[in-house]
Amino acid sequence: MNDNARIEAFIIKFGSFAPKRYSYGEIKKMTNQFNDKLGQGGFGSVYKGKLPDGRLVAVKSLNETKSNGDDFMNEVSSISRTSHVNIVTLLGFCFERSKRALIYEFMPKGSLDKFIYSQGTDNQSRQLEWKTLYDIALGIARGLEYLHQGCNTRILHFDIKPHNVLLDENFCPKISDFGLSKLCERKKSVVSMTGARGTAGYIAPEVFFRNLGGVSHKSDVYSYGMMVLEMVGGRKNIDVEVSQTSEIYFPLWIYKHLDLSMNLNLNEEITGEEEEITRKLIA
Repeated sequence: MNDNARIEAFIIKFGSFAPKRYSYGEIKKMTNQFNDKLGQGGFGSVYKGKLPDGRLVAVKSLNETKSNGDDFMNEVSSISRTSHVNIVTLLGFCFERSKRALIYEFMPKGSLDKFIYSQGTDNQSRQLEWKTLYDIALGIARGLEYLHQGCNTRILHFDIKPHNVLLDENFCPKISDFGLSKLCERKKSVVSMTGARGTAGYIAPEVFFRNLGGVSHKSDVYSYGMMVLEMVGGRKNIDVEVSQTSEIYFPLWIYKHLDLSMNLNLNEEITGEEEEITRKLIA
């Protein structure tokens, strides 16, 4: 069975559980001929659009040559099973041979990575208050708990990172991009995998090195922890541009400071309450 036939069979099997299907012509119309580009990645490009009822949407147009259909099917099958305030809503999809697109609710603030990395050398340009960062981290944790424990079929995301967390107008976080996700029975504690999934800097060791133990929902928890470290530190976990080699791997640096009860040295004026929030986030 070729790729197109395989996806078509998958959609038919999914039946009434599948979100609304749109034609490619409708996709072009809702995006005004792909006029307003929001971003681009290895999967393709994302465009701002509007449904006939006036709702704003984000349309992810998938590359024609990059995917064998697995990412497309993973995303539709995984996210269509969800309904949670901290999971982005899939409103529809398009599949016309090589033309594939996913239609999501529009998130006006964009992705989390735009707000957490300090600009410049003095780290003075942190864009979000510590309370907001804490609430975002808590919301993401609730979304992950729902994927792992709240769905009839457990969903392992395998690509938790700031770029895949979207923010609404009130900075409520929503987990997105389920292209690498895997479904498994809730009673199963370990899942089988044929290849590593995830992004360097966030991927759990057992996902990459199989001799370290079984892969489970805890692999997402590891990725979440690595992401929270970036939220606190305002820098990427692996940074080859720092002046001291001891600071290249940020998680090791911050662990040493906590272990020695040292000040986190975040290079900014923070209150005692804010210092307590930072320690809660990474404890």
